[in-house]
Amino acid sequence: MLLTFADTLVFRWLGLDPATRVGATAHFFVYDSVKIFLLLAAMIFAIAVARTWLPMQRLRGWMNRGGVWGNVVAALFGAITPFCSCSSIPIFISLIKAGVPVGVAFSFLVTSPLINEYLVVLMASEFGVPITVAYVASGLFIGITVGVILGRMNLEDNIESDMAVASGEENTPLAYTWAGRLRYGIVEAGSVISQIWVWVLVGVGVGAVIHNYVPEAIIHSALDATGFFSVPIAVALGVPMYGSCAAIVPVAVVLFNKGVPLGTALAFMMAMAGLSLPEAIMLRRVMKLKLIGIFFGITALAIIATGYLFNWLSIFL
Repeated sequence: MLLTFADTLVFRWLGLDPATRVGATAHFFVYDSVKIFLLLAAMIFAIAVARTWLPMQRLRGWMNRGGVWGNVVAALFGAITPFCSCSSIPIFISLIKAGVPVGVAFSFLVTSPLINEYLVVLMASEFGVPITVAYVASGLFIGITVGVILGRMNLEDNIESDMAVASGEENTPLAYTWAGRLRYGIVEAGSVISQIWVWVLVGVGVGAVIHNYVPEAIIHSALDATGFFSVPIAVALGVPMYGSCAAIVPVAVVLFNKGVPLGTALAFMMAMAGLSLPEAIMLRRVMKLKLIGIFFGITALAIIATGYLFNWLSIFL
């Protein structure tokens, strides 16, 4: 239905040709913008309603229980949510506003785009089950590790003040009626969307241009010519790019089939899925540049290490 709406708006009403880059870029922009805004509204509403049953102090205590327990739970939750890097941000915002520790929220933000149901299915069909299982395990490990490291760095003051949990909110009385809960969810969703809608549109716009104007041949040539350094080069090339999870796996398969080492192809896919320029633009509304830089830097290093590991393991897989 959403795809039909985008097709109708871009190709029929605007009269753009789907075979041209302009038409494909406009279609990408419309489809992903509407999709993300619908996810924003639905997920923030659902989480806000859920928060009316759970005191924030208890939630934080549960997330912090057992050292890295919160990071493990957040990473597993991220693995079962079928979102790309930009679509994961609404839930990340809701977790932050609910008082969940920053490091725990980042474990979700890392894992959610790296692992999801249809990405796993596509990988299993293209790369086989052993590689897919190893990929899922590495994605969870990256999410947990990055979250733990960021949590130990005490970076809470880098979250924008209007996105942090309000003082006293953790003890908000929970005497809500059903109508009150629904009203609270609607108000919360409207409030968050009104604060970040510009950043969403800018981020998706940048992603649409990159997605349709950067040829795969250029990427393959760069990776093929860099030898041992192909993994960090792959990550550097993947970070600025953006695409749906369904489009990312075929790109990695093409690179692998053309002779790019397995770990290099997967590192490119991970960077493209888990880190993107549009995501950074959208996150700027939530946090300061310092935290965005630290998050991207640590995650990129973890992906690079994973790429080298897969290159070594490829002889066994």
